[in-house]
Amino acid sequence: MAGHTEVIQTAGQGAGLAVRRVRLQVSSGADASTEVSSSSEKLTVGSAPGNDLVLSDPTVSRFHAELVREPEGYRVRDLGSTNGTRVDHIRVTDAYVADGSTLTFGQTAVRFSLVADRDVLPLHPEPRFGKLVGESAVMRALFAQLARLASTDATVLVEGESGTGKERVAEALHQHSPRAGGPFVVVDCGSIPADLVESELFGHEKGAFTGATHERRGAFEAAHGGTLFLDEIGELPLAVQPRLLRALERRQVKRVGADGHRTVDVRFVAATHRDLREAVNRGQFREDLYFRLAVGVVRVPPLRAHAEDLPLLLRHLWEETFHALGLPARPYRAPGAETLRHLATLPWRGNVRELRNFVERSVALSGALDTSLAAAAGDVPAPGSPSVRMDLPYKEAKEEWLSHFEGAYLRQRLQAAGGNVSQMAREAGVDRAHVIKLLRKHAVR
Repeated sequence: MAGHTEVIQTAGQGAGLAVRRVRLQVSSGADASTEVSSSSEKLTVGSAPGNDLVLSDPTVSRFHAELVREPEGYRVRDLGSTNGTRVDHIRVTDAYVADGSTLTFGQTAVRFSLVADRDVLPLHPEPRFGKLVGESAVMRALFAQLARLASTDATVLVEGESGTGKERVAEALHQHSPRAGGPFVVVDCGSIPADLVESELFGHEKGAFTGATHERRGAFEAAHGGTLFLDEIGELPLAVQPRLLRALERRQVKRVGADGHRTVDVRFVAATHRDLREAVNRGQFREDLYFRLAVGVVRVPPLRAHAEDLPLLLRHLWEETFHALGLPARPYRAPGAETLRHLATLPWRGNVRELRNFVERSVALSGALDTSLAAAAGDVPAPGSPSVRMDLPYKEAKEEWLSHFEGAYLRQRLQAAGGNVSQMAREAGVDRAHVIKLLRKHAVR
């Protein structure tokens, strides 16, 4: 980030990221003259004790607003506060701020300024950490943070947009921790019916409820000696949150229908694409549970914040796709400068997940990276693809898309195999008889 961050070489410690500090100084209000100075990527303001700038003003919400360092500059975002946030007297929900701006939270005015002092953050020496890859300074700073956290047993909260790779972050923390030999258990809190969440997390005894024909250990017990990853923790029902808090604090669980508690030895990692502080302000998430989870906070950057990693990511995803599909490896041909420039201009709203989808489509439909398929991986259909039929029921519209994919895939595969059906079946990892059936179905010759 020009002007705010700079990669430098440190004596005996390798590369580091020099980050310019910012100062928040209360200019009027109950806490006048209070100030904080920090180089953190994110600064929070509110009345709750865990904020970077804690204000006693009763018109300030528990988690009022945050300041985030981005490539374009510093950005203030209101966290659903009761009395709003203003930048130079204009009420905003999300806006960039300039050096010298006056930020108003409730009835408290705070001056935002850039200072000359810089802090140097370490960069990981390798362009990968676990299954995560990236050569950019922002990713190597993330890897260095993960390496430090992995060596501890601290609970970690992973924040980031959908598709940024939060589960891979949790898995990397586990793999590089002293618990690597133990289990890594994943619970998707957003996909469990509300009435089964307690049983999924804590287990149940036989006869505890209708349908409980056998005793069952929950995720906490299954993760004993290892790591429990609670994905989309923000979707956890409010009624279950007190039990989770007690389990986190005491490292003990009580199965549904049981009389006693069981001790568990578990490291906790949670993830969310939602802002839990906003949920706290709305009364949808417990504040004490948030602080228990946010001992170590990791923010996974969106792809647009490290677009310079596209060449490395494309190669990595290309090789990963062939391995995942069980296909014979094919040499990677790096795209030209013009193609990379085009890919870098795309919004990639689905982040690395969308990029992976683009690579998989390219492998399946053309056998090479095809920029015409990049749009199809996102919101806009690729040329020649059928439009989404909104006049059809979901099942029929889905079948139409699948039919298009099958036909295109078969034609490309058969052409690549020189018309040899047996070779095509082997390379596609599909039984020859089934391939012949599909070829007839789509009249591919």
